[in-house]
Amino acid sequence: MNEVPSSFPGAELVSGGLDDLSAGRETEASLLVSMAAPRLRALGLDVPAGTEEPSHRLYELLASRDRGAHSRYNALVGRAVSFARAAEHASSENALAGPTPRAGGCSGAVDSREHADDQPG
Repeated sequence: MNEVPSSFPGAELVSGGLDDLSAGRETEASLLVSMAAPRLRALGLDVPAGTEEPSHRLYELLASRDRGAHSRYNALVGRAVSFARAAEHASSENALAGPTPRAGGCSGAVDSREHADDQPG
């Protein structure tokens, strides 16, 4: 999945970070996405490889700009966590809904255990 749902909190950071990573730019957003890469990949997003130790690089980048690095760092991480939680919640709701039934009430899903006796011995 490459499309970031825009309705989720922090979507602009994740989307921008993915674009920046793809272009090889080291930005607040790209470093944040690199930090969250394992969780974002688990959600199905294609996250390009980023820098090593992105959390340290992000803090250094923020500290080089102003004195509020700690607060800004925590706020950015909070936005990434909010995005991931919203995506996980949406994903779990979709999983609970199950497949859309076909005409005639059959979901189209086949359980291989139902046909175990049909297999050649």
